[in-house]
Amino acid sequence: MADKAVKANLKMKIRAGQASPAPPVGSTLGQYGVNMMDFINPFNEQTKDMQGAELTVHITIYEDRSLNFRVVSTPTDDRIRSVLKIDKGSGRPNSEKITKKLSQSDLLKIAQDKAKDMNTDKIDSVKKMVAGTARSMGVEIEG
Repeated sequence: MADKAVKANLKMKIRAGQASPAPPVGSTLGQYGVNMMDFINPFNEQTKDMQGAELTVHITIYEDRSLNFRVVSTPTDDRIRSVLKIDKGSGRPNSEKITKKLSQSDLLKIAQDKAKDMNTDKIDSVKKMVAGTARSMGVEIEG
């Protein structure tokens, strides 16, 4: 692709398969003069298998009103909360730990899911990143 002038880089949270012309999608893309259906239809098609999951989307809008987007999977902290069935992490992670611990198998599964969003294919590196996120939430890792 030729280097096109970038007009805007956006980041939105949208439920998988549920993008619509309503806000936030329509109002955000509309202000850049982009045909929102150029985003909505491909996004809904690409994410229909993940129905309902909250996804982060990085959208690049170019001066010629074309766009590219990349879907990033569920944030690591959301995955950890989901696995442990907790509402939030510790407000004071260094002194107050969450009573539930993240198992090695849960750690590996989250890391494998997140690996496609990372700029590395070393699963151990991604596991360390996930473990760091867990620690910052006051969640300890078993083993």
